[in-house]
Amino acid sequence: MLLTYNVTIFGDDALSGSNQFILLLGGVVAGLLGLRNKVTYGEMLRKVGDNLQSVTGPILILLLVGALSGTWLLSGIIPAMIDYGLQIANPRFFLPVCVLISALVSLATGSSWSTSATIGIALIGIGKALDLPVGMVAGAVISGAYFGDKLSPLSDTTNLAPAMAGGELFTHIRYMLYTTLPCIVITLLLFIVLGWSFSSSGEVDTSLLSKSIRERFNISPWLFLVPLLVIIMIVKKTPSLLALFVGTLLGGLFALIFQPQLLMDLSESSVLNFKTIYKSIFNAITVDTQIETNDPLLNELFSSGGMQGMLGTVWLIICAMVFGGVMDAIGALQAISNAFLKWAQTNFQLIAGTAATSLTVNLTASDQYLAIVVPGKMFAQAYRDRKLAPENLSRTLEDAGTVTSVLVPWNTCGAYQSGVLGVGVAEYFFYAFFNWISPLMTLVYAYFKIKIKNLNTH
Repeated sequence: MLLTYNVTIFGDDALSGSNQFILLLGGVVAGLLGLRNKVTYGEMLRKVGDNLQSVTGPILILLLVGALSGTWLLSGIIPAMIDYGLQIANPRFFLPVCVLISALVSLATGSSWSTSATIGIALIGIGKALDLPVGMVAGAVISGAYFGDKLSPLSDTTNLAPAMAGGELFTHIRYMLYTTLPCIVITLLLFIVLGWSFSSSGEVDTSLLSKSIRERFNISPWLFLVPLLVIIMIVKKTPSLLALFVGTLLGGLFALIFQPQLLMDLSESSVLNFKTIYKSIFNAITVDTQIETNDPLLNELFSSGGMQGMLGTVWLIICAMVFGGVMDAIGALQAISNAFLKWAQTNFQLIAGTAATSLTVNLTASDQYLAIVVPGKMFAQAYRDRKLAPENLSRTLEDAGTVTSVLVPWNTCGAYQSGVLGVGVAEYFFYAFFNWISPLMTLVYAYFKIKIKNLNTH
């Protein structure tokens, strides 16, 4: 109730701290109830400590994700992904190309919001020039943006889900592929059919965006060696922290090799020396990096908060762990879990209940992060009791929590996307195929027992 009210008051700014304090306030209220029921302060503090210890890895991963995004921007890796993505635009297949470009940018940046606010706006403008229904184009942009956001290791929600479920980042991403790839394939097929049903005489011109990128960055296919190496490390099951750390260092090295002029510009120096290199790369890793181009859309996209930019999500995780720890200590989470398990006699009912809870939180608390945190803490023990691997929970949280937030007009995501793209939620709701197919897909997999992993499965 408090979270719902808080979001109505602060809107998008609720994640800047007020939601975190509400979680702490909830922990205090739960703690007072615990003291009344003879639960000691020390026991509650011990549970909070256990919870915080369990998310040490995810917190470090989030910080490294911020560092990696900074050096990948500075080196030109992210701009190269965007530039090559723009070059595949084709008028006849504009709608599926919108999905692919948005997916590529979102994968590269880890942010559906940044994707919509930059490339998404450009694609909406191009779609209008082609006389395509604006809701249809917005649905294609949002579908691709949330596909990329959902699978990108740079995404905060992709890191948050396994943290709440007690899983591991890259294991979570690999497990999501089972439901996510069929969803995006169906989405692309639907947009191909829609695209062929509309005739267009317009031309898709992305040359100005591409020119602005190449004027600021030295774009080369060699830049893709870094993400390729990181992908290889992930496939080889290299520990997440090591893979991200190596990716960050290589991003800094490639910035020196490919973008020496940019390093000098950012450090306001006329010579490239150790001080210039050190200052520019360490700023990209730790704090804000803002790279100016001739295009205002790209200026917004080519910014990174580094490790500092991840502190809001880290703060949310810490406060959620405090709340969850106290709730666990007083027996509330176990009571909720036990009551739910009495109804959920099958794995399908457990997964369906998790999905329903995520959707309910999106509708009531109006925030995708809470749609991951709340059911994640509620049902983590229930999945362990059923001998289900944490990837089942984290995948369901993403399939039903992350992607459906944009379909709710009063949710922060729905309000943001609608405002940025200039398209009402009702206009793009039906065409955001990926976003409403995803929760259905996870239910289909659960019902037919497809890729439901047990704890003893290796």
